Amino acid sequence: MSQSPDLFVVCSQCGSEVSPYVTECPYCGHRLRKRAPNIPREHVPGRLPRGLGGRLKTGRGGNRSASSERPRERRGPSRTQLLTGTDTRPWATIALVAASAIAWVVWHARPVTLIELTVFGPLHGEWWKLFTTEFIYGNGIYAFVVLLTVAIFGWLVERRHGPAVVLALFLAAGAAGTLASRALYTEPVISGAGGSALALLAVWATPDLLALRARDYYEGDLLGAGALGVLVLASSFVLDSATGFAAIVGLVIGLVLGIGLARAVEPV
Repeated sequence: MSQSPDLFVVCSQCGSEVSPYVTECPYCGHRLRKRAPNIPREHVPGRLPRGLGGRLKTGRGGNRSASSERPRERRGPSRTQLLTGTDTRPWATIALVAASAIAWVVWHARPVTLIELTVFGPLHGEWWKLFTTEFIYGNGIYAFVVLLTVAIFGWLVERRHGPAVVLALFLAAGAAGTLASRALYTEPVISGAGGSALALLAVWATPDLLALRARDYYEGDLLGAGALGVLVLASSFVLDSATGFAAIVGLVIGLVLGIGLARAVEPV
């Protein structure tokens, strides 16, 4: 007699009851296993005929064992998530995108803000510009591409590692890229968060890249992520070569940190 599958498993990160056929917790993003388990053939319901006959069989006297045994998923955050703060809302990502949007409105209303908050040549002791320049965009297309990347991959990284990692990575990768450009260029002109966006993308994609290298199963859309990353990098170089070099530095930082995080949270 075959053993029936568990109706649910408990996430060790947030304590939520989730389906046994998922690899990541849908509430906190914690990775539960490397690959989804195989579904036994005896538990897969047979295909019902299409049309009115199929609807009649499922509606009156049909086999409802599959739907009755389906685990109920929670709607909204669980009590453990509310107590521990592991909610799935990407507050850090929302704050970063909103701050960039507000800065866009401010410098259009007061153009001198563009010079006051971005890096134009030497810093002359104004080290805070290393961080404020990440929120200033002088080109609308570049701003759209970068903020779209930050919104998508910031949310995904925040689900997996939490808001502190997103905030620290965004600010550190952008500041490090700006410092590297200052060392390479005598009169750098750097604006926007291209390096930060690529760092977030790299941290998210690194586990799947490692799985691809090991010929293991992975779920992410690496092709789409790569296309968006190339778009960010190309628009950064079109804007300014110093901004493009800062984006490359952010990408490298994201890859290095992504490997470390992937090794740290790798399930046994």
